[in-house]
Amino acid sequence: MERTLTEHSMHPDPFRQFADWFDEAVNISQPVPEAMVLATATPEGIPSARVVLLKGVDTRGFVFFTNYESRKGRELEANPRAEIAIWWHLLERQVRISGSVEKTGAAESDAYFMTRPRESRIGAHASQQSRVLESREELDRAAAAIGRKYPDADIPRPDYWGGYRLIPSAIEFWQGRTGRLHDRLRYTRMNNGAWKLERLAP
Repeated sequence: MERTLTEHSMHPDPFRQFADWFDEAVNISQPVPEAMVLATATPEGIPSARVVLLKGVDTRGFVFFTNYESRKGRELEANPRAEIAIWWHLLERQVRISGSVEKTGAAESDAYFMTRPRESRIGAHASQQSRVLESREELDRAAAAIGRKYPDADIPRPDYWGGYRLIPSAIEFWQGRTGRLHDRLRYTRMNNGAWKLERLAP
């Protein structure tokens, strides 16, 4: 049976609507349901995009973590706006979320960092993300040095690594339909904080 979207079927709160869709993607074993494309741009408008992982959602926004000195980090520092797109192909669904971006607090970044595997924490220290490397061996040597520096103790979060929260101004839900007559419903945040729901042409 073909899935549809109607204005009456959508939850008034887009965060609740997102949670319902995310749970459904998880329940049908959609591979890596938290994978999302993050698009940023320089102040001059030069775009870049990459796949990152969604690590948290609440009424404040959508959270991901990275190296603050990476290309995305530098672009977000200069132009703190972004868009993320999530595609769940088993459900023929896409969600697009656009808005402003801010860093998470240090405590939130620390808490998530300590849940990462040891190898990932070593990698956060060893990799100067987005910088040119002379060779793979250069990266491996840096990782080995960090491993020797922290042989037993917990590896602390480096100051240049942490979270971002995308605070949405618009969230669009897209449902694939036959004949390319897809359903697109967009929530837009109004000045009073309420959400306006509109249907868009596919």
